[in-house]
Amino acid sequence: MNALATETTVDRIDPLALRDVFGQFATGVTVVTTLTDDGAPIGLAANSFSSVSLDPPLVSWNLSLNAPSLSAFRTSASFIINILCENSKDLALNFSRPSEDKFADVDWRPGLNGAPVLNQASAVLECETVQRIPGGDHEIYLGRVRQFNRCEKAPLLFYKGQFSQIGAGL
Repeated sequence: MNALATETTVDRIDPLALRDVFGQFATGVTVVTTLTDDGAPIGLAANSFSSVSLDPPLVSWNLSLNAPSLSAFRTSASFIINILCENSKDLALNFSRPSEDKFADVDWRPGLNGAPVLNQASAVLECETVQRIPGGDHEIYLGRVRQFNRCEKAPLLFYKGQFSQIGAGL
């Protein structure tokens, strides 16, 4: 095994260096959606999605405590994980940037409790929120899958701070 290029200890973690280490892990890209208290669709791009359990069917994702959508996700009983396909980079960018109406030109339909299901997604998991767990500067959402669907599209990946595709020379 090769020696690591940079080593650090718990006493002196550099957040930017740690972010680079986290970037070594290629992830899929999702848009997590719900509704605000007044019924408006809200969503954000997230690559923190993870499967947790098959029995019961559970998933998780993380939300920054500084996210403008935090209160909507805290008060909603459900959320939807929209897993993006390889030709959805523009959609991912749309949901990763601040905007008055991220759904303005997005093709979607109502899912569980009316939350947005993005029609361009390669897979969708409609979830009931079962627990919110403190996690440092984030909140961890645990959801029970109530409904799901998928199509045969290759996923959009995120690696070293950039979007990528399967077979794109990761």
